[in-house]
This record gives sequence, structure tokens and C-alpha cells, in this order.
Amino acid sequence: MVFSSLIFIFVFLPITILIYYIVPKALRNLVFLISSLIFYAWGEPLYIFIMLFSTIFDYFNGLAIDRFRKYKNITRAVLINSIVVNLGILGFFKYYGFIIGNINGFLDLNIPLIELSLPLGISFYTFQTLSYTIDVYLGKVPVQRDIISFGTYVTMFPQLVAGPIVRYSEVCKELDNRKESLDLFGKGVELFIVGLSKKVLLANNIGVLWSTIKSTPIGELTVLSSWLGIMAFTLQIYFDFGGYSDMALGLGKMFGFNFTKNFDYPYISQSVTEFWRRWHISLGNWFKEYVYIPLGGNRVSWIKKYRNLIIVWLLTGFWHGANWNFIVWGLYYGGILIIEKGFLLKWLEDSPVFIKRMYTLLLIMIGWVLFEFEDMSVGMDYIKTMFGFGGRPLLNGDTIYYLYTNILLFIVLIIFSTPIPRRLFIDFKERLSTGQLIIMPVIFIFLVFLCTAYLVNETYNPFLYFRF
Repeated sequence: MVFSSLIFIFVFLPITILIYYIVPKALRNLVFLISSLIFYAWGEPLYIFIMLFSTIFDYFNGLAIDRFRKYKNITRAVLINSIVVNLGILGFFKYYGFIIGNINGFLDLNIPLIELSLPLGISFYTFQTLSYTIDVYLGKVPVQRDIISFGTYVTMFPQLVAGPIVRYSEVCKELDNRKESLDLFGKGVELFIVGLSKKVLLANNIGVLWSTIKSTPIGELTVLSSWLGIMAFTLQIYFDFGGYSDMALGLGKMFGFNFTKNFDYPYISQSVTEFWRRWHISLGNWFKEYVYIPLGGNRVSWIKKYRNLIIVWLLTGFWHGANWNFIVWGLYYGGILIIEKGFLLKWLEDSPVFIKRMYTLLLIMIGWVLFEFEDMSVGMDYIKTMFGFGGRPLLNGDTIYYLYTNILLFIVLIIFSTPIPRRLFIDFKERLSTGQLIIMPVIFIFLVFLCTAYLVNETYNPFLYFRF
């Protein structure tokens, strides 16, 4: 089940909210847990047992670490066991085919491959359970003794499938003592509708253009068409994933949870370093907290610091998918960040803002080509086309058609990828008198109506991060 579906919006969510607020507070975690399991099982009834195993396994790991805290050898063994088992499950389902395929290719073997579908959300909930066990071991969070509360943390449907990655330390107090309110619920509804609109009205529409251009044979693409295509994907993945994250944050507020934001207008960044402070913030923070800092972070020699960056970005790329293009994508960003930290950021400081943003967007769009094309040879040909190699024409009739049929949509998307609309909306809202505030629910109801109309007739409604 996805948030941008009619069955979720008009069936699952209203029923869940109704039952959640009818029952006594003592039973709300149980209702939330059951609802989350139904949400997950809707699309993956078999793989729900893997998530339940991870939940129960790390619940008891946390208890064991707390029980034997005085015995360092025992607690260390429990922690190592948790890390090995969790990463083993993730590795088997996500990377088994990749590893066996490469062994067969490099060693000319014929090891049989088992076709496995990737359990939805496994990359996200595995990192969440791991962070809990590690933080309990380090004494950063108290152990959770109520298995219902812990199960609620691991399985909570607002962020189960696509994040943000919520660390236990961020919600441990709210799990057992959260305060739902009408004001918080209203903010959650607004945020959910904004995210839904980003996904359905913006991401899906520009995604059609990218789908068309991507399916065009490389030899038939023009220089300008290739740029229009990757610009479309650049905007699609932001409004798709960013919109989904907004919906997750909004749903959390409806049930009394305050998740940290996952995106902060990344395309206004003036360096790649800044971009990765604004894009998929929860993933960046997870790798910083549990990989980069334990390796020594910045508190080591420059050689080790750069080594740490490469390790983190190698893992970041591999986390996104079991394919060489994701590894190359991760190393691509690791290399850029090393160059920026080495000397380029100092050079950029004195450059005009426009130059810094164009430099950043250019590298981001090249990165998205590496990210999107699993066949790296096709991806490299696409990049060559972007820069006019191979004698490709600048434009043709298709290019002009793509441009004039999508120019208005591009303008809207570019504007909404900046903080300008949000500032204007806040300013507009503050100027309304008490009697005029009725305009606000009318606006949001209209957005829901538009999204519903699109979803009723929409045949193109992907969610890009499902494959991760």
C-alpha cells in the first residue's frame, strides 16, 4: 500500500484514525502496531515475518544488553550478534543476486540464482533496529521493556516503507508519553496534503516526460532533449521522495509523533557538501552517527578523514541498491566531497551565488544519470549526449515539443523547489483575519480534490524509492 493511493487515503487512514482516537490511550500503541502490520502485509504478506523477526530479535537484544551491562564481553557479543544478523538478513535479500551474479561473471561459474523480491522498507527498518541496539549498548537511550511500544517504533506505517529513518532516541519519549492535540493533528493533515500534492500533481506529471525521454534510444536523442530529460528526473525524484517524506511527517503528527524533516530545499545548495546536508537528511545523519564518527570522523589525519569519507559514500551508494551504478554513484559523491573539503570550498566562497548554484546543480544532475541508469554504459552514453559528443544534433522536432508542452510545468517545479512558495503561503496565512481563515481549509480541500481526480484516472503513479 502506498500513501498516494485512493484505498489508503479514503479507507485505511480514516479507519485507523477513528479506531486510534476511540480507544483508551493505553491501547493506542497496540492499535498503531496492528494498523502498521496490516499496512505492510497489504502488499507483502509473507515478508511481514522478516520484519517481525527483526523486531522481536532486537527487542530481546536490548533486554540482554541492559541485563548484562556489567559484563562487557557479553554485551559486546550481543551487539555483534545483532549487527551480524540484521546486516545478514539485509544482505541476503538485497545483495544475494548481485554477489552471486558477479561471482558467476568473474569466475566463469554457474552458481544457481534464487529469484528474490526485495522486502519493502527492509533498508529502513533494519537501520532503525540497528540504531536502537547500538544506542542501548552505548547507554544513549533507555531499554524499551514493552514489546508493543518497541514494535510500534519498528513498524510504524508513516515511515516504514520509505523513511525518514527514525532513530529510537528521537521518539523514545513519544512512544510511551506522546501528547496528541487538535492543533498538531491539523498541522499533520496540512503537511500530508502538501506532500500528496507534490507527489501526485508535480512528481507524477514531470515523471511522464522523463519516462518518455529515457525510453528513447540513445542514438535518437538530441543534446537539449537529454538535458530536459535529466532535469525532469532531477525534479521528479525530489518531489516524489520529498513529497512522500512530507506525507510521512504529516501522518506522524496526526498520531502525536514529531519526526525530523528529511529534506530542506536541497536544490538551492551552493555546494555538493551543502546539498548532502539538505537531501535525505535522516540517512546522512545515520551514516555520520554510526559509521563516520566511529571511524574517527574529522578527528584523525587528513588521509584517514578522506578514507572515512570514501567508506561512508561507498556504503551509501551500496545501501541504495545492489548494482554497480549505485557504487559508482556513491564513490562519485565521495570524490567530489573530498575535493570540496580539500580546497574547492575555499575557492567557491568568493564566487557569485549563481555560479555556486549552477556548479552544484550540474554535478547533481550528472550524479542522477549515474543513479538512474543501472546499465552504466547507457548512462555514460547519456552523459556524452548531454555534452554533445558523438555528433548528436542540438535539437529536433521532438525536443521542441517536449519543451513547449512542459515549460510551464518546469517553471512551477523550479519555483516550488525553493522556499519562496512556503514563505509566501505563511505570509498570506498571517495576513488573514480570523473570519477569513475559512479560506485555508477550502484550499486544502481543493488540493485533495485535484489529487483524487488525478489518482482516479492516473495510470502513471510510481514511487521511486520503493526499490531501495
